[in-house]
Amino acid sequence: MPLLLTFYGDDLTGSTDAMEALALSGIPTVLFLDAPMESDLLRFPDCRAVGIAGMSRSESPAWMDQKLPPVFSALRELGAPICHYKVCSTFDSSPTVGSIGRAIELGRKVMGSNVVPMVVGAPVLKRYVTFGNLFATVNGETHRIDRHPTMSCHPVTPMDEGDLRRHLARQTNLRIDLVDILALQAGRGLERFEELSADGAAIILFDTLDASSLREAGRAIWESRSPATTFVAGSSGVEYALLAWWEAQGVLPAKPPILDAAPVDRLLIASGSCSPLTGKQIDWALVNGFEAVPIDPVLLVSDYTELLRAQDKATAILAAGGSPIVYTAAGPKDVVKQDPDFGRKIGLRLSAITAEVLRRTGVKRIVSSGGDTSGHIGRALEIQALTVIRPFAPGSPLCRLWSKNPQSDGVEILLKGGQVGSEGLFGQVRAGKLS
Repeated sequence: MPLLLTFYGDDLTGSTDAMEALALSGIPTVLFLDAPMESDLLRFPDCRAVGIAGMSRSESPAWMDQKLPPVFSALRELGAPICHYKVCSTFDSSPTVGSIGRAIELGRKVMGSNVVPMVVGAPVLKRYVTFGNLFATVNGETHRIDRHPTMSCHPVTPMDEGDLRRHLARQTNLRIDLVDILALQAGRGLERFEELSADGAAIILFDTLDASSLREAGRAIWESRSPATTFVAGSSGVEYALLAWWEAQGVLPAKPPILDAAPVDRLLIASGSCSPLTGKQIDWALVNGFEAVPIDPVLLVSDYTELLRAQDKATAILAAGGSPIVYTAAGPKDVVKQDPDFGRKIGLRLSAITAEVLRRTGVKRIVSSGGDTSGHIGRALEIQALTVIRPFAPGSPLCRLWSKNPQSDGVEILLKGGQVGSEGLFGQVRAGKLS
């Protein structure tokens, strides 16, 4: 059957978020780490959506200029009506790192799309956009993104502007307009989109507050699609919007049942996240049977013996039937500010530790915490593709790993952003079910 949608995720954890939204709604989806060849797609004959997990969130515009056009071209050739550039729902980015504006410029050119619809709000993730401003809920309290306790002081791409139009205007000279919540609530999303398009808008952001505004945004995107591939940008709110409209039209298949995964007695966790929630998840795990393998991040980058020490300790814990947590921070109190490349170096070394421990122990289930960390771990484990097994936290499902490396093939992995999941998430993943 023809593909409904393709997407490129700007990091691995964000890509699994889009895959989960589609798969749990009955749209079989496969996530690749590189542009798939025809022989790769033949392994998944029921697939209706294809994603590619990238790393552009932590890269420069110059890197994007070189890497993104070939990937966008490959996705265009798959012939789906929609191609989505998937970004994080917190929209953290800058003119020099993870520039969403530059990515839109490149995708718009490759796809030949004059107008790029953009949906960032995703109510299921507690992300909302009203009158162009992004809000996110944490610990039951909703903050404008520039006052968010974590994202406003992100170590690489702090969000200091709540109005997404102003934030994005720092990254591109393309004209940015808004279909606001009033137009959506009046059922005029498509009409307003067409008016702005005719007036010369290049990027059109949709407010997204609730189910009805999400559905109306989906209607506008789907009904305004071009005969060729339409390029769309935003968070998994794009998938949720389209799914809401497709469901309203009665064209979605039945949702597949959610079945528990088998429990495992051993779980390997690798974390490069500095978020307060990850810190709480580590604290919970350490009083519930997991064992700590703390790493000094400065030593990890500068002294190879720190890497070897962590590998040996994690291996020993798994050999004894335990579940190690290999981590460089247990919350924001452990943040170490170094050069701009410091995070990438940590990710590379954590990924080397994870791959070697897997090789030594044959552990069958892994959790990776932190978007940049997960991208490097995906490469180190030689992941070719991922498919959803079971949801655990919004946007972070447990996945089946497909690889040409027999040591990695069939391993189960959950890739999560730092601010995703309940405090007891690691215990749930080990048990294979929500408790």
